[in-house]
Amino acid sequence: MEEKEYVINEIKSLISATGEQTEINPKFLDYFDLEELYDIKENLLRKKENFRENNKGFLEEIYEKTKINEI
Repeated sequence: MEEKEYVINEIKSLISATGEQTEINPKFLDYFDLEELYDIKENLLRKKENFRENNKGFLEEIYEKTKINEI
């Protein structure tokens, strides 16, 4: 698989809520060179990590409440 195609597939997976690939207009993706695609990928990874960190407390709170209700 060509490197550009590989990065595009990773981007498609990152923008999906389920982790499956989401289709993106191929003509739109052809506009970007490999370096720009890597930048997009890194930006998506940072946003995903920030989202996890920002919601970590909330998710832990919900988890603790479900543990209490199970007893």
